Amino acid sequence: MRSPIPGLGRVMVFLAAALASASLAVPEGWGEEGVQYGQVGTDVTLSCTGAHAGSPVQWRRAGAAALPEGSAIQQGSLVLPRASLATAGTYSCHDEDSGLLHAVSLRLGYLPGVPFVSCRASDYENFSCSWTSSVETFLPTRYITTYRKKSLTGEEKRRNKNGHVGPCLQDLSRPGTCTVHGSEFWSSYRLNITEVNPLGSSFRLLDITMQAIIKPDPPEGLVVEPIPLAPRRLHVSWKYPSSWPKEPHFQLRFRLQYRPIIHRSWSVVETVNLSEVITDAFAGLEHVVQVSAKDFLDAGNWSEWSAEARATPVRDPATMASEETTTNASLESLAEEPSQAPNPEPINRSDTLEKMAILVSLGIFAFFILAAVLVVTILIWLRVRKHSKDETKPHNFLVAATHLKALPSESRCG
Repeated sequence: MRSPIPGLGRVMVFLAAALASASLAVPEGWGEEGVQYGQVGTDVTLSCTGAHAGSPVQWRRAGAAALPEGSAIQQGSLVLPRASLATAGTYSCHDEDSGLLHAVSLRLGYLPGVPFVSCRASDYENFSCSWTSSVETFLPTRYITTYRKKSLTGEEKRRNKNGHVGPCLQDLSRPGTCTVHGSEFWSSYRLNITEVNPLGSSFRLLDITMQAIIKPDPPEGLVVEPIPLAPRRLHVSWKYPSSWPKEPHFQLRFRLQYRPIIHRSWSVVETVNLSEVITDAFAGLEHVVQVSAKDFLDAGNWSEWSAEARATPVRDPATMASEETTTNASLESLAEEPSQAPNPEPINRSDTLEKMAILVSLGIFAFFILAAVLVVTILIWLRVRKHSKDETKPHNFLVAATHLKALPSESRCG
């Protein structure tokens, strides 16, 4: 009968294989010979190997005058009810003549818990996972680490109906980590981290995609240099992390953070280049610079910040001379009453030039405004004057006409 959930049968086969491997590892190889493991809070029974059936035996505990409270001997075996961590120790059974028959070292602890697992890819070709136990078991522990590729090509499905299953390789020099090599950008993976101890096992399944867990290593080779004749500028350059593939279709973008050492807040700039010019540095003050990287298409997470690099912008010669003059002039007053809150920011000549430029611009603007007002005033005056002349012309015309009309009458009278 087919499973109602697609792929469930394959998952169960995978889990069964992992748990079978875990169960095979439990009985043997967990310590030296003569060691017995027990679970805290349960009844633990120690058998007296070598004793004859029905023969009376005595049990002793090394370093103790008596056996734990509530313990009992049943058919030659020692029963320790509701064992606690304090019950652990070395026990021995003896015959009636106090001859040693058997000795056993009892170690007590807890069943494994589901481990905490996180995965990260520093490039698109490999990814690593790390884990920590969720329970302090007080017992020796091993881990079985495997993965299964979830998205299969047609060829892969034909070759392996249960999916591509392989080991997540553990590195003995880095306990609690494993690596999958040859991962694929568009693939999804199911990781199985199984924690096993002498009492049992517990596992964590984690589904991951490369785009979600990509986190580059920090950029390398960070260099910060002052720029000659530029008191407020620093040139910053860096390189791709050596762990990142150099293929052009796997690009990174970067963010740069910087600050003067006397300040706490950072300025941040993002770029896709391998260099940047800081244009608002404080002349003469040492600056701290760091850079981090992220996938160009914004997948995954930003890398950790790189190691710090430091540099100091050049000082403006004119500013230096001004500062020296000011310092010499104020040495006596400073000696008498030192400043309680010195200003760490140097005098910036560029600010003075900017103020002068603003004043000149305002003066030119005012001149043009006054000129415009004067021109408008003159035009208005000329128009008024012209209008006045036009009004006097009809009056003169009437006077002349009246005079001409009077002339004929005078001649007739003569």
